[in-house]
Amino acid sequence: MAQQTYDDAADARRALADARSQGATARERAERLEAEAARVSAVADRTAREAAAVAARIQQTEADIAEHQAQARLIGREQAVLRARLAERQQPVVRLTAALQRLSRRPPALALLRPGSVRETMYMRALLATMLPEVQRRTAALRAEIDRSKALQQRAEVAQRNLRESQAMLTARRKTLAALETRQRLDSRSVTGAADREAERALALAEQARDLGALTEELRKAGAVRDELARLPGPVMRPARPEEAQVAQTEQAPTEAAVGLSGYLLPVAGRLVSGFGAAQQQGGALVRGIALAPRGGAQLVAPAAGRVAFAGPYRGYGNIVIIEHPGGWTSLVTGLARLDTSVGAPLLGGSPLGIAGPGQPIVTIELRRDGLPVNPLEFVGR
Repeated sequence: MAQQTYDDAADARRALADARSQGATARERAERLEAEAARVSAVADRTAREAAAVAARIQQTEADIAEHQAQARLIGREQAVLRARLAERQQPVVRLTAALQRLSRRPPALALLRPGSVRETMYMRALLATMLPEVQRRTAALRAEIDRSKALQQRAEVAQRNLRESQAMLTARRKTLAALETRQRLDSRSVTGAADREAERALALAEQARDLGALTEELRKAGAVRDELARLPGPVMRPARPEEAQVAQTEQAPTEAAVGLSGYLLPVAGRLVSGFGAAQQQGGALVRGIALAPRGGAQLVAPAAGRVAFAGPYRGYGNIVIIEHPGGWTSLVTGLARLDTSVGAPLLGGSPLGIAGPGQPIVTIELRRDGLPVNPLEFVGR
C-alpha cells in the first residue's frame, strides 16, 4: 500500500510538472500570436492569428486544469498519509487519557482511609509530574498534525475552486473560438467554389488510395503539381523595342533553411504512448509516427504553417488532417472527433484543427519529407 501511494504521488508530481511546462509554452505562443494580430492590418490575417491565439489559450487552460487536478491528487495523497499518522499517534494518547480519567474518578477522601494511600498518592503525584511533560509533547505534536490537516483541507478547497474557474474559462474560450471560426467561414465565402472542387478531388483520392501512406503521397504529388503550375509565368507583353530586351534572372528555389519547419510543435499535449519507429496499429494499419494520449476533448492545432490538403474521415482512422508545409514537408494528424478546418485552408502554426475524442483518445502525428517518414520529435521547438 505504501509503495502504491508513493508511485501515485510520483505520477502526480510528474503530471504537475508536465502541466506547468505545457501551460507556460501555450501561454507564450498565445501572447506572441496576440501581439502579431494587433500589428497586422489585413482582416483575414488578423482573424487567423486571433483564432490561433485563442486555440493556444484553450490549450493553456487545459494545462491549468491538468495542473489543478494533479495538485488535488497530491493533496489527497498527503491527507491519506496524515490521517494514517494521526490514527497511529492518537491511540497512546487516548489510552493515557482514559487512565487519567479513571484516576480522577477516585474520591480523595476514600484514598486517605486506605493503608499506604499517602505513599501511593505521593508516588502517583511524582509519576504524573514525570508523565505530564511527555503528554504535553505528544499532544503538541498531535495538535500540529491536526493544524496541518486543516491547512491541507484549505489547499484542497482552493485547488477545487481554481479547477472550477478554469473549467468555466475553458467553456468561454471555446465559445470565442467558435465565433472566430464562424467569422473566418463568412470571410472565405468568395472562394468556396474552388475549395469545394479541391475537396472533391481530395475525397476522390481518398477513395482510390489503398492506405494512409498512399493517400499522403498522392496528395503530396498533387500539391507539387499545383505549386509548379502556380510558379509558371503569365503572358508577357511584346516589348516595344525587342532588340533592347534582356533575359530576366530566374528566382532560385528557396533553401531548406528557408522552408524548414521552424517552430514545429506537437498538435496536442498528452502522454507519449509510442515513439517513432514503434509498431503502432490503428484502424488495422501501421502508423508511421508517434502516438499521444491527450485529455478527452483536448484542443488540436496545426504543428506548423501550411495548407490543408485533406480534412475528413478516412477508413479506420476517424477524422484526419493532412497539412502541406513548404519544402516538401507533410504532417498527418489522426484521431480528431471534430474538424474545425477544411481542404485548401491556409494555416498558421497553432491554427485550430479540431478536438480529440472523449474518454481516452489516441492522437497520432506523422511527419514526412518528400514522402519519407521522419521523427517529428526531432523538430519540436526548433
